[in-house]
Amino acid sequence: MPRALFYQPSCGIAGDLHLAALIDLGVPEDYLRQQLARLPMAAEFDLTLTPAEKMGIHGLRAQVTTVEHHHHRHLSDIEQILAIADYSDAVYQRALAIFAAIAAAEGKIHKMPIEQVHFHEVGAIDSIVDVVAAALCIDYLAPTVVLSSAIELGAGFVDCAHGRLPVPAPATQEILRDAACTYGGVQGESTTPTGAAILACTVDEFLPSGIFRPERIGYGVGQKDFGRPNVLRVALGEYSGSPSGNQADTGGSNSDQSVPELNLQNLAVADLETGHFKIEANIDDMSAEAMGPLMDAMFAAGAVDVYITPIVMKKGRPAHCVAALADTEHLASVSDALLNQSTTIGLRVLPFAKRVLARTSVTLPTRHGSVRVKQTTPPNGIQRWKIEHDDIAAIAAGLKRDYLSVQAELDQDIGNYYSDLKQ
Repeated sequence: MPRALFYQPSCGIAGDLHLAALIDLGVPEDYLRQQLARLPMAAEFDLTLTPAEKMGIHGLRAQVTTVEHHHHRHLSDIEQILAIADYSDAVYQRALAIFAAIAAAEGKIHKMPIEQVHFHEVGAIDSIVDVVAAALCIDYLAPTVVLSSAIELGAGFVDCAHGRLPVPAPATQEILRDAACTYGGVQGESTTPTGAAILACTVDEFLPSGIFRPERIGYGVGQKDFGRPNVLRVALGEYSGSPSGNQADTGGSNSDQSVPELNLQNLAVADLETGHFKIEANIDDMSAEAMGPLMDAMFAAGAVDVYITPIVMKKGRPAHCVAALADTEHLASVSDALLNQSTTIGLRVLPFAKRVLARTSVTLPTRHGSVRVKQTTPPNGIQRWKIEHDDIAAIAAGLKRDYLSVQAELDQDIGNYYSDLKQ
């Protein structure tokens, strides 16, 4: 029977609550301290773990104290810190994924590339410790599946680096856009971006409908006082659930799932992104010259991708199948663009789910200057990377050389960088 880690954030989650709860659950304190000592700033923080209680519920409180103030970091700085610590690949990838989730949310909110995002509160040493500790503790417990009940986000307002913002903070809400959340159970911020990212990058199934048999239970106790106990409860036990259980499922029949043909038995449902649509039409009476402006119009309307496939229709007529991919927000505008700027009188809308690998972008040096590099890790654990096409093209143009030879030199430099990093 699968070994399950079950989060129960009825009063939300923050990095310090998570750390305390997993230590209280059974992760050895000495082990965690030894691992955190590998961080390059280990001499600059102190971790204090003390027994605590809220409204009669006893558990553990964690506090990271540091002398650092207002130190802002980029994702590349975080990546370098993790590389210096030389953790296992599983710990490295989980910690980096948590930071990348926060950076992606901040980048979307502030409309900037992920590599330019400044980590404010989350870039501070105490937050780095919380995230790295989360990756270390989860790796130590080694659950087969991770579950979570609904996450309480709170209500009211919170003061942060960007000013006074409504609860949940924009980054928190963005990170948890596919999670099960509750609102207004307490007054104040009960879930932080760090806590939200830990769950978003860890949980396989929200609102689990199977049978969970708890064996060990841990409580992380928070600093704030709310109208309910400010504790995070986490349990470790055995879980027998439906292989096709969906994180958005509330326990009823799955006969109305939008993608019933998918076999989810060996696929983590948290990896599936829903809310995507394919919009397509078969067109046999429009000139090829008009296809380019049509594609531009659909991209401008918010399409993620547009592609055209030559087809043969009834009576042997040559035609084109015009297809666009869009999310829920842009479904109407992309559909309108296809109807308004083509000769078709109808189209098809097909909902689908997709599985996307977590990606990060870093800027690395080469003999020809810095380039942006996308990196990802597929299920086999072998990291892949790719240099941004625009950077290669710009360098080739600046050097007045051909694209392929410049690409080969840049690939060699970046390949050497990753080889040195692993040594």
